[in-house]
Amino acid sequence: MSYKKAKNLLPVELVELIQKYVDGEYIYIPRREDNKKSWGSNTTTRRELDVRNTNIYHDYLSGMDLVTLGEKYYLSLKSIQRIVLKEKRKE
Repeated sequence: MSYKKAKNLLPVELVELIQKYVDGEYIYIPRREDNKKSWGSNTTTRRELDVRNTNIYHDYLSGMDLVTLGEKYYLSLKSIQRIVLKEKRKE
C-alpha cells in the first residue's frame, strides 16, 4: 500500500470536507468489494502452502506420527492436526 496526496487526487471541496473530520491524520480508504483480491493472489504463497500441506498429509498416511511431522515442518501439534484433518476432508 502506498500513500497518495489527497490534494493531488481529489477535488478541493472534498479535501476541505474531509479535513473537517480528520485534519492532518492518516486515514485508510478500503477497496470496494468488487475490487478486492483474495489472499495470496499476487504471490505463490498459497500454492506453496497447499503443496506443503499435501506433503504433510502424505507423510502422515505413510505412518509418520504427528509430533514428528511438527518437528519436520516446524509447526505446532495443533497446526499439524488442523492440516491433516483438512486434507482428510478433501478426499
